[in-house]
Amino acid sequence: MIESRERSSARRRSRAGRHVGESAPSFEGSFRALGTLAYEGAAVSAHVTDAASGATLLAIDDRVALPTASVGMVLLLAEVSARLTAEGGGAFGIVDKDSAARVGESGLWQHLRVPALPVVDLAALIGATNDNLATNLLLDRVGLDAVRSRAESLGLSRTALLDRARDDRGPDDAPQFSVGSTAELAGLFAALARGEAVDRVTSERVLDWLSLGSDLSMVASAFGLDPLAHRGTDHGLRLVNTTGTDAGVRSEVGTLSGPRGRVAYAVTVQFDDDSIARRLRALEAMRTVGSDVLEYVS
Repeated sequence: MIESRERSSARRRSRAGRHVGESAPSFEGSFRALGTLAYEGAAVSAHVTDAASGATLLAIDDRVALPTASVGMVLLLAEVSARLTAEGGGAFGIVDKDSAARVGESGLWQHLRVPALPVVDLAALIGATNDNLATNLLLDRVGLDAVRSRAESLGLSRTALLDRARDDRGPDDAPQFSVGSTAELAGLFAALARGEAVDRVTSERVLDWLSLGSDLSMVASAFGLDPLAHRGTDHGLRLVNTTGTDAGVRSEVGTLSGPRGRVAYAVTVQFDDDSIARRLRALEAMRTVGSDVLEYVS
């Protein structure tokens, strides 16, 4: 029995952390899971890259721009962080909650009594809960055109924040809050991880805000981390991510560091959300990508 356990342990060690140039992981589980969704009629897009070497580990329709829901908020955070770097902490000051029309759904500030907050606290709320009210208030301060220009300066041509957060979208509104290419989104997070999105100070500030993220329901559900407390290292793993959820849309982009390396990943699934079973299949496919990512860095 002891020998059997030792052999089993050795086999696990031989499978762990397979990297490019060694015994490269195939991400076959990810291909199968996302391929099954595509066969059922869903639009799927995924990109996983080694953040250090730049090697592409997984690419599935990764140049296609799909709806990404709240994921586009990261572009707003990048613009706010860049301005804070350039102009200092007094660039925006205090923001009054009543200066924007109410918007529901995701976020905490709409449920709090505090009437005003500093800009950095609004950014933290966005990083933690994709706060719609905080998003609209920051957009009022910096302007949507500035966010779009920032995205272009970061080399993003298929990824954009299109509109403010809205409870309902009418015929005169942008049809989506944001769209994105998973190749570009993974590349953006790899640049953030390297300190190259604008500059190191700007990148690290954005990552600090996003490290508060509390949604681990998609790709990150495979990592076994505490959704409400994972800013530090847990079993050698460190995650920074953001997600987007809308009717028939699930999207996640992030970086995962582990004992054997760091990856940047992005996965978006657009599907017919006509049953809980179909939604759960989409989430399970995203979790499968997370399992392959975890194996690579562990």
